[in-house]
Amino acid sequence: GKYDLILLDVMMPEVDGISYCKNIRSKVDCPIIFLTAKAMETDIVDGLLSGGDDYITKPFGVGELLARVEAHLRREQREKHSSLNLGNIRFDLSSNQVFVKEEEIHLTKSEYQISKLLAKRKGQVFSREQIYEMIFGFDGIGDSSAISEHVKNIRAKFLKFGENPISTVWGIGYKWN
Repeated sequence: GKYDLILLDVMMPEVDGISYCKNIRSKVDCPIIFLTAKAMETDIVDGLLSGGDDYITKPFGVGELLARVEAHLRREQREKHSSLNLGNIRFDLSSNQVFVKEEEIHLTKSEYQISKLLAKRKGQVFSREQIYEMIFGFDGIGDSSAISEHVKNIRAKFLKFGENPISTVWGIGYKWN
C-alpha cells in the first residue's frame, strides 16, 4: 500500500519496532515516527539509524504529536524512487532488482531497463523503435527487433512466478498491464 506517514511503537508484542522499521524501510518512502516509552539516548539513536525520521518519547501531548506529524507531511519532499510497487511486482530502483512476492527475478540489464520503462509508464504503449531508442539510444548497435526477443525473455521469467505483466498491442508495440 501507499502510506503518507507511519507511526510505529518500539515495544510491540511479536517483533520490536526497530526491527520492523529496518524490514519495511526499503519498501516505503514515507516518514516513520517512533512513539515509545524508551527514552535512553541509545534507544533514540537506534530508532533513527534503523530508518526512523523522528522519535517521540512518552509521555507526550496529542498537540505535540499532531504538530510533528503535520511538520513531517509538510516537508516530505522525498522523491519516491526507492521502489515501484505494482501488485505482486516490486522494482527496487536503488539496486536495480525486481521481485515477485519478495522472490527476486533475475533480469539482464537490458531486460530490467525495458521492464522498468514499461512499468513506470503503466498502460502507455511503446513501439519497439521507441523502446530501443529510450534504452540503447540513437547510436545503439543493433536494431529494434532485439526488443521482441527481450520481451519474450522477460515474459518467460515472469511466467515462472505466475505473472504476465507485459502485453502486446498488435501493430503498435508493448505496454505494462
